Amino acid sequence: MTSPASSYSDQQRRAFWLRHLHQWHWISSALCLTAMLLFAASGITLNHSAQIEAHPRVSKKTVQLPAPLLQQLKQAEMNNSEALPESLRKWLLSQLAIRIGQQVPEWSPQEVYVALPRPGGDAWLRIDLDNGALEYELTDRGWIAYINDLHKGRNTGIVWNYLIDAFAILCLIFCFTGFFLLKMHATHRPSTWPIVIFGVVLPLVLALTFIH
Repeated sequence: MTSPASSYSDQQRRAFWLRHLHQWHWISSALCLTAMLLFAASGITLNHSAQIEAHPRVSKKTVQLPAPLLQQLKQAEMNNSEALPESLRKWLLSQLAIRIGQQVPEWSPQEVYVALPRPGGDAWLRIDLDNGALEYELTDRGWIAYINDLHKGRNTGIVWNYLIDAFAILCLIFCFTGFFLLKMHATHRPSTWPIVIFGVVLPLVLALTFIH
């Protein structure tokens, strides 16, 4: 027979875990709510990407590079530099709104080429080392492609990749705390475990049946 003191201790222990599980559950859900909505919506658009028609917009710019910058660029090519000169990057940003950052260029005796991939599109820059002719092309595939690339972490940079990792950890916390909350309430909710088992078995059956 369970003593009153033992029963009271069990209730205290249950109340302790319920309080902390609820706290971690709502905090993790609040932190990852926006990201979860974004990734759920982009999961649908990715799954139906073949049915969603894209209309890429291509814009081009052709200008003449100033002689001092061209000379610096030639010097960088001779020195086998792994980055464009800082002065050139600042000029591209201020004059043409082209952000290069630390993108590694591809050098040849005739030209320098810089690939500038981006979420939801693509871009490239080419500068002729003989006459300083600069060509820039930007392709924008629309906001759906942009969101899809955010979902995949494609050409998004290291900061966004770290954010995805943090979001994944928050989702794990949300799921595990939710599981233990289910466990603690399952006694009074007989349908809990059948529904959980159904949620596990259904994807496995569909994968084994329809995916080859």
